[in-house]
Parts: sequence; structure tokens; C-alpha cells
Amino acid sequence: MSDILESAVSVLNDKFEGQSFDGSVKFELVGIGAIRIDESGVSVDDGDADCTLSADADVFQAIIEGDTNPTAAFMTGKLKVDGDMGMALKLGSLLA
Repeated sequence: MSDILESAVSVLNDKFEGQSFDGSVKFELVGIGAIRIDESGVSVDDGDADCTLSADADVFQAIIEGDTNPTAAFMTGKLKVDGDMGMALKLGSLLA
């Protein structure tokens, strides 16, 4: 497993501690792997999800660290969304 994925799982689990997430979102890091977020937490998983977000590792890291707004990343083409846009917006509000 990539150090980037392990670090991201740890950071996201800390961010979501005490919050519930109804649904599932997969974040694909181009060329590295995938992280899945669902009601049981965050894990390295490439399974099906309600929504799939795709970005390179630098954009992903900037989003989870709060340096890049997910909506701005989407609007500039740095973040791609496939599936339930409402689920992506829900995740974005939890990352803020």
C-alpha cells in the first residue's frame, strides 16, 4: 500500500471522527490507488461507490489538508466527479 494512501486514510479518519457519512464515495488517486469513504469509515478500497472522485496525488493532498477547495478544484478541471454529485457535495462539506 502506498504511503500516500496510508497517510490519507489516517488524516480522513481523524477528520470524520464522530461524524457519520451516509453513502459511499471513492477517491481515485491517478496512478496510485483508491480510498473509499462510507458509513464504516475510510479505507484503502477500490470497490463500487455512489460517487467517484478522481485527481492526482497533489490535488488530493491539498484538498484533505484544506489548502484547496474541492469545488474550486472541480471547476478548474483538477478534480473529476462521476456519479452522485450530491454525495460529492456532502463529502466536500465534511472536508471543509
